[in-house]
Amino acid sequence: MTVFIESECEFSFDFDYEKVANDVINTAMDLLKFPFEAEVSITITDNDGIQSINKEFRNIDAPTDVLSFPMIEYEAPGVFDAIESNDDLFNPETGEVILGDIVLSVPRIISQAEEYGHSVLREYAFLIAHSMLHLFGFDHMTEAEASIMEEKQREILGLLNISRD
Repeated sequence: MTVFIESECEFSFDFDYEKVANDVINTAMDLLKFPFEAEVSITITDNDGIQSINKEFRNIDAPTDVLSFPMIEYEAPGVFDAIESNDDLFNPETGEVILGDIVLSVPRIISQAEEYGHSVLREYAFLIAHSMLHLFGFDHMTEAEASIMEEKQREILGLLNISRD
């Protein structure tokens, strides 16, 4: 698995953010039994950076906490059958499936951790877990979809012993 992390702003976390990202991504892949090696890109930015991306791609002129840009359209969430037959989904240099991009806002990670009464580590890991589920085709547009995503997010963080404390 390859995780590319690009920082567009200055920040300092009291944990190894690269290791946590790798751990969350690996755990999500294991939980969902993703059958391939994969590549994920993460951009860490500020509110202005994520607002610009949000406006460009979603026509929403406001900052948000995380954006997910899946590279794969799934028949159903977490169903990976069609990937193998589509060479365009694989990086020709590495053979890894290109899952997509995650964009995170550092100020929102920090403020939401404070707002929800948990650690910055937990919020960062949660947002990556949430985004990974989007990269696997999950969504939260209906109550049923949201319930499934929430359960899988809890499972991912639980497997990593990352709690709300």
